[in-house]
Amino acid sequence: MSTKPALSAGMSPSDGSAEADGPSAGELPTAPCSVVWSGGHCYVREGAAGARWAGVDDRGRARFLTDAELHRRGWTHRRR
Repeated sequence: MSTKPALSAGMSPSDGSAEADGPSAGELPTAPCSVVWSGGHCYVREGAAGARWAGVDDRGRARFLTDAELHRRGWTHRRR
């Protein structure tokens, strides 16, 4: 078993950068249970077909976003 961190989708081993940031960095991950950050909150990908992103708002209430909404709001692979 390797102790190296797994690469994010769309990254090659020759990428010297850590993880890509923002919507211009490419496409959102498509694997179930992928995690991205937007507006200071984390969102987890639920399901495969017709998937959505699940997270919580500032008051702890469930919030669900589509891929398009995350692109519009901006997202990163890392917490800012």
